[in-house]
Amino acid sequence: MLNWLKSILRPPTPSGPSETIREFHAGDATLSKDSISTVQDHWEIEAMQDRTVRLFEVEDPGAEKCILTYRATMRCESLEGRAYLEMWCRLPGRGEFFSKGLNQPLSGTTDWASHEIPFYLKTGQRPDLVKLNLVIQGAGRVAMKDIRLLKTPLA
Repeated sequence: MLNWLKSILRPPTPSGPSETIREFHAGDATLSKDSISTVQDHWEIEAMQDRTVRLFEVEDPGAEKCILTYRATMRCESLEGRAYLEMWCRLPGRGEFFSKGLNQPLSGTTDWASHEIPFYLKTGQRPDLVKLNLVIQGAGRVAMKDIRLLKTPLA
């Protein structure tokens, strides 16, 4: 019984290496424009209060039966709350579904570190739009670079 329960709760097994669907760099324009600036090789986002920063959208990523991974390198300065990655996947005829990086938020002042969140797609689940956001709860500054959307095939 315990093994059966573990098999249901265990994430699917990857069947190959990750492939980059899209990569974003500081020269790319973000969807949200307010309080975002480009500094050398990264973006800096200034927050005075809670906000969701719309960064990028990827139309028709060509993903199905895979793990979509939203990965970014981030740091924060004097962040009085927390900040985390958020990814929305729109599945035609089914609606929008999300994945949030609540288990690895940024807070306070940190150095650069890699953060990522997964979204598991089953056979027949093929998003026509993926939204990449940053959620900031509180006031402070968050910097981001090397934003990537990856896919890893599932067995």
